[in-house]
Amino acid sequence: MSDPVPAVPSGRPPATRSTGLLAGRVVLVTGAANGLGAAYARGIAAAGAHVIAVDVDADGLERLGGQLATADGPGSIRVADVADWASAHDVVRDCLAEHGRLDGLVNNAGVFAMARAGAESEAAVRRMLEVNVLGAVAWGDAAIAAMRTQGHGVLVNVTSGEQMGRAETAVYGATKAAIATLTYAWAAELAEVGIRVNAISPNAQTRMAEVLEQFRGVPSGQNAGIAPEANVPLLLYLLSDLSAELTGQVLRAYGPELMLTTHPALAEPVLRHTAWTPERIAEAVAARLRPHLAPLGVRRARIEYLD
Repeated sequence: MSDPVPAVPSGRPPATRSTGLLAGRVVLVTGAANGLGAAYARGIAAAGAHVIAVDVDADGLERLGGQLATADGPGSIRVADVADWASAHDVVRDCLAEHGRLDGLVNNAGVFAMARAGAESEAAVRRMLEVNVLGAVAWGDAAIAAMRTQGHGVLVNVTSGEQMGRAETAVYGATKAAIATLTYAWAAELAEVGIRVNAISPNAQTRMAEVLEQFRGVPSGQNAGIAPEANVPLLLYLLSDLSAELTGQVLRAYGPELMLTTHPALAEPVLRHTAWTPERIAEAVAARLRPHLAPLGVRRARIEYLD
């Protein structure tokens, strides 16, 4: 059983020597050693926040550590498996003991694997569920407990376009759909206690593209030419007071494109009948619901050009 969360001060971050959008704040980033996570950590530090970077990759964290310094001092690194519940609560407890606050959590850590339906690997499935879902819940739970006490905080979960359903990424997509649901539910519960919860759906040319190429045996073109750093402005927006009125939303970045992911919802019309039978349902679907059936796969939205 975890020890109680130490008391932390309420209110906004105090004035410090750092300048920037997140000056004086303390932000924890999971899965920070490489790729998107490392770009997030560097960007948050550049915006003036003290970053606590967490990853299972000790060498990667060591490389990153020197890039996290602000005018107020160096960043912090912690080697931990994000799927370990106790580690999440231990790191947050240590953060409060050292800094007296936790202003933001970026729930970034994730594992990606592909498989065809009917040919899943139990080990790969379990690891995706442990890191992508259990890990997000563990670190979110620890952070939320601290933020409830201090009366403010921001969670940014990391989801994916795969949550919409793509062939050969069913389990990964399901884990990211779970992250979206966590975002919606936590936001609804925590709005009244000063905690905002949103999610970023990023795109970048990372190791995910390599997995796609290895699986399919051809160049994937997945997010070709999009650097992880291209997603940092959206993340900083979500962590900062610029998005103070925003909670329960999933925003997606794709190079020069910015878009909003819709929530799951009941489609209209809702049909009412006193005694449904299979045959009556078939008639209703054919006559009334067929025009509203969702298409397979991901739909492209209309693009508005702002420059």
